[in-house]
Amino acid sequence: MTARDDVLDLGKRIGQSIIGQETMVQRLLLGLLANGHLLVEGLPGLAKTRAIKSMAKNLDSELSRVQFTPDLLPADITGSEVYFSEGGKGEFKFQQGPIFANLILADEINRAPAKVQSALLEAMEERQVTVGGQSYPLPDLFMVMATQNPIEQEGTYPLPEAQLDRFLMHVEVGYPDEKSEASIMRLNRGEETAAHDENKHTDIKRLDPQSIFDARKEIGFVTVSEPVEKYIVSLVIATRYPDRYDKELAKQLQVGVSPRGTIGLDKVSRAYAWLQGRDYVTPDDVKAIVNDVFRHRLVLSYEAHASNTTADHVIDRITELVAVS
Repeated sequence: MTARDDVLDLGKRIGQSIIGQETMVQRLLLGLLANGHLLVEGLPGLAKTRAIKSMAKNLDSELSRVQFTPDLLPADITGSEVYFSEGGKGEFKFQQGPIFANLILADEINRAPAKVQSALLEAMEERQVTVGGQSYPLPDLFMVMATQNPIEQEGTYPLPEAQLDRFLMHVEVGYPDEKSEASIMRLNRGEETAAHDENKHTDIKRLDPQSIFDARKEIGFVTVSEPVEKYIVSLVIATRYPDRYDKELAKQLQVGVSPRGTIGLDKVSRAYAWLQGRDYVTPDDVKAIVNDVFRHRLVLSYEAHASNTTADHVIDRITELVAVS
């Protein structure tokens, strides 16, 4: 099997236990392939936690889950130096925290204090942890999926824009449709039956992480033509100088997308094209994922909030106004 076949098979196996959330499963794969981190937002009970657990179960990797609470400390994430005494001699040794796993589920990240959020996001950006003047590298296969409940929920605090920008994509999760809802009930029923059947043992095929590294190498050779490059740049520029395109749009935007967003859109577009079986990026590939890459990077104006205009409304308007060269 090729690396693409392996990744598609991984997505299929994850999808068997995450019914009605095909977009979220695909975004998880894109984050893994583009070597970036995901911020997933949705109401409780929409399989956000189950999705990353399913990926860890089908990928030969270690999963750490951190439940973010107001009393969490940065050392609870990164680890700390612990004093050990043996044979009359004592020394400090670094004890790794949960951040040193391959897949990190940062559950309800917007319930934690700013220092804890910063500790996690620094590790995401630098791919290392520094404690007591000593730096410790994180694993080569490393992805954070942070979940957050909608900001309107009680007891939640919005992440600062500078920290949001470190996430490759912001994925919004909605309710499944009626058909999927019935399938979810049947799946849960079957899992409960299997859990009580002591004679039923299933061997789960776990994907070797090398397939992910091979896929990333192939994605590195996916070409982006000059017209598509210009299209990506034009989308970014439209968020920074919206008055060039539409006066009403300019009233809705306060801050546009950063250069990190430009790089992210290029990365995810190439990964998306590769998943579709192509070695080149089309404008439709860019359009397919631009909302997820831009959604958390835009700062809307007071006027936009007052009129219930969302980031998706603004991005959709931008894709209407910006033409492919």
